Amino acid sequence: MKFAITLERDEDGFIVVSCPALPGCHSQGRTREEAIANIKEAIQGYIASLRKHGEPIPSITEVEVAV
Repeated sequence: MKFAITLERDEDGFIVVSCPALPGCHSQGRTREEAIANIKEAIQGYIASLRKHGEPIPSITEVEVAV
């Protein structure tokens, strides 16, 4: 599965990463690479929890927008 993520640097210099398709799925890291590795682990845990509780997994569709 593929999920879009957002990365932002916080006031302490950490990179905060979120997965908008999965509400509340956030992580962080000291580097971009660490933050991405951490969000991958968070997404895996989130999906495992959805499956365990019989909840639907959000479907992801990409669209192209001209701006």
